[in-house]
Amino acid sequence: MTNRAGDSGVGRRSSRRSFLARLTVGGGALAAGLAGPARAPAADPPAPADPTRELGQPVRPYGTRSRFETAVRVQARTPTTVAAWTFTPLQDSRGTITPSALHFERHHAGVPDIDPARHRLLIHGLVRRPVVLTLADLERLPAVSRIHMIECSGNGSTEWATPTMPDVQGTHGLTSCSEWTGVLLATLLEEVGVEPAGRWVLAEGGDAAAMTRSLPIDKCRADVLLAYGQNGEALRPEQGYPLRLVVPGWEGNTHVKWLRRLKVGAAPAQTREETAKYTDLLPDGTARQFTFVMEAKSVITFPSGGQRLPGPGRYELRGLAWSGRGAVRTVEVSTDGGRRWQAAELQAPVLPIAHTRFRLPWRWDGRDALLQSRCTDETGYVQPTLAELSAVRGLRSHYHQNAIQSWKVAADGRVSNVHA
Repeated sequence: MTNRAGDSGVGRRSSRRSFLARLTVGGGALAAGLAGPARAPAADPPAPADPTRELGQPVRPYGTRSRFETAVRVQARTPTTVAAWTFTPLQDSRGTITPSALHFERHHAGVPDIDPARHRLLIHGLVRRPVVLTLADLERLPAVSRIHMIECSGNGSTEWATPTMPDVQGTHGLTSCSEWTGVLLATLLEEVGVEPAGRWVLAEGGDAAAMTRSLPIDKCRADVLLAYGQNGEALRPEQGYPLRLVVPGWEGNTHVKWLRRLKVGAAPAQTREETAKYTDLLPDGTARQFTFVMEAKSVITFPSGGQRLPGPGRYELRGLAWSGRGAVRTVEVSTDGGRRWQAAELQAPVLPIAHTRFRLPWRWDGRDALLQSRCTDETGYVQPTLAELSAVRGLRSHYHQNAIQSWKVAADGRVSNVHA
């Protein structure tokens, strides 16, 4: 409403009161629905401090977050700190892009300290023109930026048989989403000239474990990225500085970090990471190999395990969904353990192979509730229940656990991880 001359802002204040009056929960104010009984209005806040009297912090050469923000990655309990991983605090995330400093990490022999000026990438094997490239060489080539999630294939591995991790950071924190900048691998393969017999590419990292994974040539030509940038700056060391692969939609172990070698061959190399590791043990004792794609998955991040609702009232259920097959098409939410489902709102942007936010208004009546979310991607794939997944995969598997997650809200507001 326009504030006409002489009305002293009465019209504007009336408009604001009208807006607040519409935000009601069961006849009470929105604040009552969120936090319990209504309270008397607080006194007007004090005027801002005079900036000429109270000087702020000086300008920093590299920005830092507020001291009041405390979200951090949590490190898994492992026998050694050099073969370890950390979990992204999904419960504290805003939007869909994960800050580089909070992106989950997984490494097998510590984080190498690599001088980018001395780093080299060798491309050889079944190619007509083998090359050795510097980072400067790569940065001269046509660059692209793509927003994609990366998910460790072990994300959720603790939840097969019994609810193990207390919160969403532990159950689902091995996934993060960033903007990646670099050169398409297809550009380099065209430059070196792949021989007709070249059907696979072996990628090798520059860490002490010499991490190696085989990738089909068709995938390499489709959308694989050699990334040197993340979220507008150089990669962090934990994320593969100065160069890594980004293999959209495929398990995190294929996104080889500290990339130093690409060898084109006629067949997969059958490395340790694709034979003894990163295979799926099935009920009949056989193992499924080269399970690359991370299937559709979702999780409610608020309310979620370890949190507590202050009391009955109106809330917004919020969460994240993603699929290695493409874009999220729908997310459904249940508050009664899967008996009834409601379509959640997807928050733009909804991008392929990226985290997508969903939300749904919910009025909690104070009784026990069982919260679940179910994702369907653009291919029609529907996220399974744990019972459906276990019927096919058994309970001795480790990787690619994408079952529906259940959170129980008890009458006292406490939220816990349960199987339903």
